[in-house]
Amino acid sequence: MSNLYGRLMIDIEGLSLSEEDIFVLSNKNVGGLILFSRNYESIEQLQNLISEVNDIKKNIIISVDQEGGRVQRFHEDFTTIPSMQSLTSYAVKENDKRIFHDVAWLTSTELKAVGIDLNFAPVLDIDESKSSIIGDRAFSKNVKEVIEFSSLYIGGMHEAGMKSTGKHFPGHGGVYEDSHLELVEDQRSLEDLLHEDIKPYSELKDKLDVIMCAHVLFPEVDKKLPSYSKIWLEDILRDKLQYKGLIFSDDLSMKGSGDKNCSKKTKQALDAGCDMALICNDRHGVLDTINFMDDNNIGQSEKLSILKNNNLLDWRDVQSNERILEIRNKLKSMRS
Repeated sequence: MSNLYGRLMIDIEGLSLSEEDIFVLSNKNVGGLILFSRNYESIEQLQNLISEVNDIKKNIIISVDQEGGRVQRFHEDFTTIPSMQSLTSYAVKENDKRIFHDVAWLTSTELKAVGIDLNFAPVLDIDESKSSIIGDRAFSKNVKEVIEFSSLYIGGMHEAGMKSTGKHFPGHGGVYEDSHLELVEDQRSLEDLLHEDIKPYSELKDKLDVIMCAHVLFPEVDKKLPSYSKIWLEDILRDKLQYKGLIFSDDLSMKGSGDKNCSKKTKQALDAGCDMALICNDRHGVLDTINFMDDNNIGQSEKLSILKNNNLLDWRDVQSNERILEIRNKLKSMRS
């Protein structure tokens, strides 16, 4: 069987596939699906949905944002995960840094048991108390803590057999505005960023499997957003930092990703060095983009195959796993 994957990741609207979903997912250029809270009702429903998707296409990466705290898409029957900043407060107070490894292992194990291939975590942004969208999603405002604790988190993901995604490169914590809603600019120099926001990426470059770009413009470095910038992706991330893993754009339907249509933005992202482009909540943009990719013979990627989860677990076994029960009890005690 071919190991080639399409380079576009899309979303769907409901709890099961529509006829249009089936048509879109069947296109050779679609190699990823991201799920949201609207796609989840129960474990059985989710497993059926994922089975439907895999029946259409084996070579597709099924992903989710299951960070914990404000960003946890699946709740009912899944362990409630606190924000990473809450975990940091607990770890420092109780001298229990192992908690990061354990929580990442638990989260990854639960996701693998329902057929999820990739969790978009950890957040490597520095909480500089300026951001309206990052905040407690970040581990800390201290760069050393972000590096240490996210490294432990990645170790837990890897133990469970799930790849890691560091986001949002080169950093989203230094601006107040939400890039979902508007174009955001950070006026800092590359030198400043290398000493702060980029530090986690340079330190963890050999552990990170995927890096997701931020929709933040850094005009002192390049006039293009990181997802569209060879300066950011080739000169800095690949050459200067020596990062060898995969690169994803953030969602190209976000207001902060620019005014061009999705097909043009996708081309810009792939040309700049992204291995996969995301388009969410814009089915018209998806249809336009897959037509553009078909017409222009955009190639598929074999590199993306490393993200596929081939070791399926049984959800019932996960529920009775003693280690998982112990971690859940610890998390419950944190909330009480």
